[in-house]
Formats: sequence, C-alpha cells, structure tokens
Amino acid sequence: MAKVVVITGAGAGVGRATAEAFARLGYDVALLSRNAERLQAAAEAIRKRHGVRALAIPTDVAHSRAVEAAASQVEAALGSPDIWVNAAMATVFAPVSLLEAEEIERATRVTYLGQVHGTMAALKHMRPRNRGVIVNVGSALCYRSVPLQSAYCGAKAAVRGFTDSLRSELIHDGVRVHLTMVHLPAVNTPQFDWAVNKMGLRARPVAPIFQPEVAARAIVFAATHRRRQVYVGWSTVKAILADHIAPSLIDRYLARAGYDGQLTDETLPADAPGNLFDSVPGDYGSHGRFNATSRSTNQALFTDRHRAVCWALAAVTASAVIGRALIPRRRG
Repeated sequence: MAKVVVITGAGAGVGRATAEAFARLGYDVALLSRNAERLQAAAEAIRKRHGVRALAIPTDVAHSRAVEAAASQVEAALGSPDIWVNAAMATVFAPVSLLEAEEIERATRVTYLGQVHGTMAALKHMRPRNRGVIVNVGSALCYRSVPLQSAYCGAKAAVRGFTDSLRSELIHDGVRVHLTMVHLPAVNTPQFDWAVNKMGLRARPVAPIFQPEVAARAIVFAATHRRRQVYVGWSTVKAILADHIAPSLIDRYLARAGYDGQLTDETLPADAPGNLFDSVPGDYGSHGRFNATSRSTNQALFTDRHRAVCWALAAVTASAVIGRALIPRRRG
C-alpha cells in the first residue's frame, strides 16, 4: 500500500515541487492551499504523470479548524498520513515603518501559525499510531533576518523555536513521530511576483538562487532519512555562521546592501497582484521568473550529522562575508 504525504502550500512554489517529488516516488499526495482551481490542476497533473492518488483540499492554513478538517479528509480518503510537510508561507516586502498591523498578523498566521496548525493536526493522526514524520520548512532567515521582510523573518524564527520545543516534548513522551526542519536558501518561486510589495520596484531573491526542485529534494531527503535538520545551499550555511561570528557587522552590511539586494531596477506595475489576504488566480506553477539565473543542482546539503564539517568549511569563507561588511559602500 502506498504511503501518504500531506503538503501545505502545494498549489505553487516549493510546495508544488515537493508534491511532484513525493509522487514521483510513488506516494499518494494530499495537496493543501487556498486556490481551489490551481490546486485541482496540480492534483490532476500529478495523477496523470505519476499514477498515484492525489487529493486537492482547498485550505487556508491560517485557520486551525480548516487544517484539522483537511487532515480528517485525508484520513478518510487516502489513509493516515505518513509524512506531513508544512510549506505554506506569506510575506510582505516593506520596511516596518510602512507595514500595517493587519499585514504582520496575516503573514504570521500563515507562515508561523500555519506550520503550528499543520503540526498539531498531523500529530492528532500520528500519535495514536506512534509513527510518522513532520517536516517544517525553515529558512536561512530563521537565523539571520534581513530588512524588508520583518514579518516573514519573525515568523520563520518562531517556527524554529516551536519545532525545537516540541521535539523535546516528543522525546520526553516517548513518541516515535519524527520532527525535522529544512532550512532553505533563496528559491525561484512565484512569491517574488505575487507577494505584497510596497517598495515600488519588483522584488527578487538574493543570489545564489535555487530552483524549487532543489528544495523539494531536500525535503524528501529530510523526511526519509530522519535528520534533525537540513541546511540547503552553502549560502544558507554562510549566513548562519556569519551571524554567529559577527552579528553587528552583518547588521551594518545588510543596512547597506539588504535593500538593493532584494529589489530590481524594474518599476512595480500599478496592478501588481498581492496574495497576502486573498489568493491570486492563475496557474503559477513551481517556478518564478528567475529560471535563467537559478541553479537546478545543489552541491551543499548539510545535515545535523555533518555539523562539524559544516562549521569547519564555513569558517574558511566567513572572513570574506565579514570583510564585505567592513568595506565602505561606494556612492555614485
């Protein structure tokens, strides 16, 4: 009998790529996100390409009861979930001075509470069977926040705190549900085209950029190899290490470079979509608009089992990161 995986944020981006990756391995897939039309199209494509069962369940993960209902629907239609992946997220590109409280709250409810709701719903079905894996999707920004994304960085840091706390509780209770986190680098997803943006210029990920399939492979790896956490991309490791070694210098570096690094020179269209409160229509798929500059392979997949090597290698290049923070910025 095929195993069952549930993926939130599965209508586009990393979530959709992850659904494809698990289906390719023969998993039955339950796809959760807000946009019913896009979700159904993704499920139909997965069934046709991979011959597995794919269940589309329109769900706003910001609401705990909706997530619980989705988990019960998965149980009834596909069986008990073996793996649950929390990949839904929302962000706003703006300094705190331009944000509304409602925008911060909504981004937090989706990016942080969405993972909490998914985790709790998964545990209700996994604990009685004393088995299963929950994957929470983190980021380099769990450790090193950047300007213009305070709501997202705060939410991702909260996910890390929640996950670490829960992991100890599961160990204390002798529950054999495995909890893991996958920390991602910049990924070429539609978020840079549909996230609320108050900067007047189109947003972009900070290079190096990876294709969503790289993130998906890391999530599958973490779910099937019982790692405590996985760091994807050398850039993720460098960001974490640099913040540990010289956080004040990185603060100053990001104050100078963090704005330009996340914005293009292209003017944001007046009718640019924003998916924070309402789903954006259309089939966006997994990829964003940065295919030409994104990497489809990843030579740096670091796990907790390779932590010593990870830190040793990172120390070699940390001085370069810190050195850049000390170099005065040229002004035109």
